[in-house]
Amino acid sequence: MANRHVYAVVDPADGTVVKEYPTATDQAVDGALDAAAKAHAHWSRQTSVAQRARLLSAVADLHEERGAQLAAIIRREMGKPLDQALGEVEFSASIYRYYAENAEAFLADEPIELLGGEGTALVRRRPVGVLLGIMPWNYPYYQVARFAAPNLALGNTIVLKHASQCPESAAALQQLFTDAGAPEGCYVNVYATREQIAAAVADPRVQGVSFTGSEQAGAEVAAQAGRSLKKVVLELGGSDPFVVLSTDDLDATVRAAVEARFENTGQACNGAKRFIVADDLYDAFLDAFTREVLALTDGLAPLSSVAAAEYLQEQVERAVHHGATFVSARQRAGAHFPPGVLTDVSPASPTAAEELFGPVAIVHRARSEDEAVELANATPYGLGSYLFTTDADQAARVADRIDAGMVFVNGVGLEGPELPFGGVKRSGFGRELGRAGIDEFANRKLIRTAATRPAQPTGGNPS
Repeated sequence: MANRHVYAVVDPADGTVVKEYPTATDQAVDGALDAAAKAHAHWSRQTSVAQRARLLSAVADLHEERGAQLAAIIRREMGKPLDQALGEVEFSASIYRYYAENAEAFLADEPIELLGGEGTALVRRRPVGVLLGIMPWNYPYYQVARFAAPNLALGNTIVLKHASQCPESAAALQQLFTDAGAPEGCYVNVYATREQIAAAVADPRVQGVSFTGSEQAGAEVAAQAGRSLKKVVLELGGSDPFVVLSTDDLDATVRAAVEARFENTGQACNGAKRFIVADDLYDAFLDAFTREVLALTDGLAPLSSVAAAEYLQEQVERAVHHGATFVSARQRAGAHFPPGVLTDVSPASPTAAEELFGPVAIVHRARSEDEAVELANATPYGLGSYLFTTDADQAARVADRIDAGMVFVNGVGLEGPELPFGGVKRSGFGRELGRAGIDEFANRKLIRTAATRPAQPTGGNPS
């Protein structure tokens, strides 16, 4: 295996290094920051919103034109099934296009009605400068799109540090932006080390940081940004509940549960991970859900690495040690982790409070609505959640009680470019996508103008 300072394409199944990419020199990282700062000083201030929107449209077009190539790259890098890789590229294109089409409306001056006094007041959204993006491996294009699209529309410039596992997709994105007509410094990829990124966070040329990744690394980035008084947006882990209180189609609900858990081989921060099922549905749900999960055994891709599969196995074994039951069709083989279901997970087990990043589902029984909500909220995380019920009043009531940044009612796969994405508690803070995503790194500048007084005559004699 390559060490942590080397960017490399690694076969997820067996850990074989396919190709290594050298990390950037300190001079190269400094040059990236300098180029981004110069681009902000010139490109950002000299282009209109419409011109920046045309750049995003070109970026969207190239995602679509190069879809097969881009999908093949992330399949090599992190083992994503080809159909899901193509879907990620298409969704990324839709995000760039969404901001291209809506940027002018989002960035229009916002008048404020004065409570007293004369004159006018408005809020004008302006870019803040150079932003540093630190991205994860599980959605190499989608994560970048969520960060880059709204901020380029606004006029911020981007220095992008991708996961060391994703050097080829990082290079492909840099080429794509260049080919779309982005000027030098507008979007800059850097193969930076952890130490170089820490220095970049503190660099006065950087005005904000967006991080998506683990809770531990996010806390470290937030601490570094805080010491330098930098705005930071964090999208961290999740242990999203999937609450089933009633259903008029159990089979459809089970299919939705399987889709919510096993997309991207269970390696999605906002994937459903804990299934909380009403007592009267529990046995039937568990039976049908377990059958569907075990049927996936021969069709799942490997996890992102052997190390990831080993850690997931440790988590499952800890849960079993504390009294849980694990049902699976076979044993782990390298990075291939067989899908399985955990039941009777004790609240005292460390696994109960952890994020399981892979094809393992925890199923809980809830004897009342209150118990279901209590179980849903019994996690340090608060990213997304899912709620299935046939009772509209219950849906509204329970959705309001769930401690999460997002609640999806009676459906999965409902995300869209127009919908804000983000969490609470240890899942981070800030929002991406939608109108909220373009405001995170905007200077919402107040311009208050006093009433214009009539000009006074100067000189001469009165008639």
